Amino acid sequence: MDICITPSRLSGSVTPPPSKSQAHRLVIAAALAQGISTVDNFTLSQDIEATLRCMEALGACWSKEGSALRITGMGGRPPLGQLPHMDCSESGSTLRFLIPVALATAGGGVFTGQGRLMDRPQGPYFDLFQEKGIAFSREGNTLTVEGQLTPGEYRLPGNVSSQFFTGLLFALPLLSGKSTIVSTTAVESRDYINMTLDALASAGIMAEALPGGGFSVSPGVYQPFARTVEADWSQAAFWYAAAFLDNAVTPLGLSPTSTQGDRVIASLYWTLARPGDTEIDVSGCPDLLPPLAVMAAVRQGVTRFTGAARLRLKESDRLETTAALLTALGGRVVTGEDFLTVSGGSLTGGTVDGANDHRIVMAAAVAATACSKPVVIRGAEAVRKSYPSFWADYEALGGRIQWKEV
Repeated sequence: MDICITPSRLSGSVTPPPSKSQAHRLVIAAALAQGISTVDNFTLSQDIEATLRCMEALGACWSKEGSALRITGMGGRPPLGQLPHMDCSESGSTLRFLIPVALATAGGGVFTGQGRLMDRPQGPYFDLFQEKGIAFSREGNTLTVEGQLTPGEYRLPGNVSSQFFTGLLFALPLLSGKSTIVSTTAVESRDYINMTLDALASAGIMAEALPGGGFSVSPGVYQPFARTVEADWSQAAFWYAAAFLDNAVTPLGLSPTSTQGDRVIASLYWTLARPGDTEIDVSGCPDLLPPLAVMAAVRQGVTRFTGAARLRLKESDRLETTAALLTALGGRVVTGEDFLTVSGGSLTGGTVDGANDHRIVMAAAVAATACSKPVVIRGAEAVRKSYPSFWADYEALGGRIQWKEV
């Protein structure tokens, strides 16, 4: 569906939803445990539902009462019968986290996806599989992997995605012997790996850091635990952007000591608040680019975002769709292979293609508050992927929206 926003100022406080990145990790750790775990402050979104669905396929069970999720873990025991079918929808985290987990617990799995999911790079895994003798094949939106992970050395590039490290960190403790993960390049998005280590520690699993960004992982038994999911800094970034655009919006419930790497939005806000040309490396916080770019579009000076090549492999080519969003609203941008340059000024209004990308849609909604004319966003329902209550929160803050059937 499309949505038409009449520009208006937002005002009030808003608590972002629970962290999707942390919730993924806690769900997996709990599902691998022997016993019942409780995860509080938990909300469902399309991506989280995908991870829950896949852990069910591996033998875990869950129930939800209010904001509390109860997970009965599978205890590392494989289900009987054929390879489990694991529907990942459009969740890249679900797919990359669970490929090694499925191999370690069930000897593999049949993974399906939608949208661009299966086109997102899996090369680091495929290179490992060829080395380890694990069979894999892809037909359309279906990826089948089959074989057994064995203890040993696993070498991965650190500049493609930290999600490959997370998948192995979850799987390797389930093996019978000690393993090591070696990073063949500098590790980007290290904070996301720290979130994984935090979830593992909750379940009694420890990984020893090695020089160069790798890890030593010993066999372990996942233990049940109780945790509360933190508010999501990645989603809070859109409300920080709203505040930057002269909306009296205050994000609440955020932990300044969180392991979430996107907490850096709090300091980047002030970086952009200072006039003049500036450069920001987003290699460690790629999800922040859309709201940061909206902020850059109205500031004084030119902002160059670097280290952004991986954004071309998200739900959309997020470098190009962010540029298209700003251009549609009257902004001035230039893109390159791994950068986006935004010249500050003002925004007018227009029609934005949401590109089936939740972060593009939310960035456009925030940008609309600084426009002089109405803004139409196509495919506004994409927010269901990570922030289902976004439009309700937007209206509660004073946003003026009208849904339009396509």
